[in-house]
Amino acid sequence: MANFKEQLSRYPAVEDLARRAKKRLPHVAWEYLDMGTGSGAGVRRNRDGLDAINFLPRFMRGVQEQALKTTLMGHQYEAPFGIAPVGLTGLMWPRTEIILAQTAAKYRIPYTLSTVATQTPEAVGPHVGEMGWFQLYPPRKPEIRADVLKRAKDSGFHTLVITADVPAPSRRERATRAGLSMPPRITPQFVWSGITHPAWTIATLREGLPTLRTVHKYAGTGSIKHVSSFVNQNFGGTLDWHYLKEVRDLWDGPFVIKGILHPDDAEEAIKVGVDGIQVSNHGARQLDGTPAAIGALPALVERINGRAAVIFDSGVRSGLDIIRALALGADFVMLGRPFIYGVSAFGNTGGDHTAEILTADLKSNMAQLGVQTIEEVKGLTPA
Repeated sequence: MANFKEQLSRYPAVEDLARRAKKRLPHVAWEYLDMGTGSGAGVRRNRDGLDAINFLPRFMRGVQEQALKTTLMGHQYEAPFGIAPVGLTGLMWPRTEIILAQTAAKYRIPYTLSTVATQTPEAVGPHVGEMGWFQLYPPRKPEIRADVLKRAKDSGFHTLVITADVPAPSRRERATRAGLSMPPRITPQFVWSGITHPAWTIATLREGLPTLRTVHKYAGTGSIKHVSSFVNQNFGGTLDWHYLKEVRDLWDGPFVIKGILHPDDAEEAIKVGVDGIQVSNHGARQLDGTPAAIGALPALVERINGRAAVIFDSGVRSGLDIIRALALGADFVMLGRPFIYGVSAFGNTGGDHTAEILTADLKSNMAQLGVQTIEEVKGLTPA
């Protein structure tokens, strides 16, 4: 659509973006984006947990103007939310990382580039400006780890996120049934899906099949098959507290550990010296038996007790959800799927669309609750 305002009015919620994205994406790409693991009960618990949090609004506050600026780990952002890392992003829509980096720079919110995204730090850095975070899947070889971190730092990424909650690949049965593999298998089903989703196919043919470009340097090839094999053999599966301490010593900027649910793990992370703890169950994509991430948040906030920033993700779909997490003690909120829904639905304007939805919904719900600042939101008590 040429008219962005019309686009926003026709698709005013993240759920609207998801429905449009589902129509535009091949089945395998949609299943990879939308799935959990197991029966999907964990995904539902994330949503139910957020929906269960309600507030008693206060009225008669006169003229109000909502202010969203937030300071986190020494950096100021225009809103208390940002874009979480998503792997294999280009499968959903080519150049998604570039599009979301541009959204982050425009709206002054953080964008987190994944090690296993389909664009490199060098390609994304110029677009994200001062809003760049980099998420590390731990390389097993120290020399690869050191080089990946240097590339991220040299490309302008100032905050490092290391993911704890992927000790091993999860089964993700929906994606398996849909035929997801690396490298992609060119089956009759895949071809037909491409024919019936021409916008995705044309964009993908223009950019090329998605591959993990950051890893090409270490795999010594751009072959999708060999890169995938190299990642399986050389990334992940070795993370422990000693490894985390080594990364802390290597990185001189803000450092976040992502995927913490147990208060004792938060305590250990603080001992290592992290600046932020991201409370998350990986969007319920790893273990179907985790509690709702929002349910784990209060105990973690109590244990952390201000010694590190508390960041929340998993299941967030609206400005009201952001308020819910902040009211339960989070300092900041990250979202993954909603931004990918936006890009999948509208391409180059999709990241901006999601940011507009969240900003408008956050301000609207703050007004309904009678609060004007993010600090006042953090002071709300659920009913």
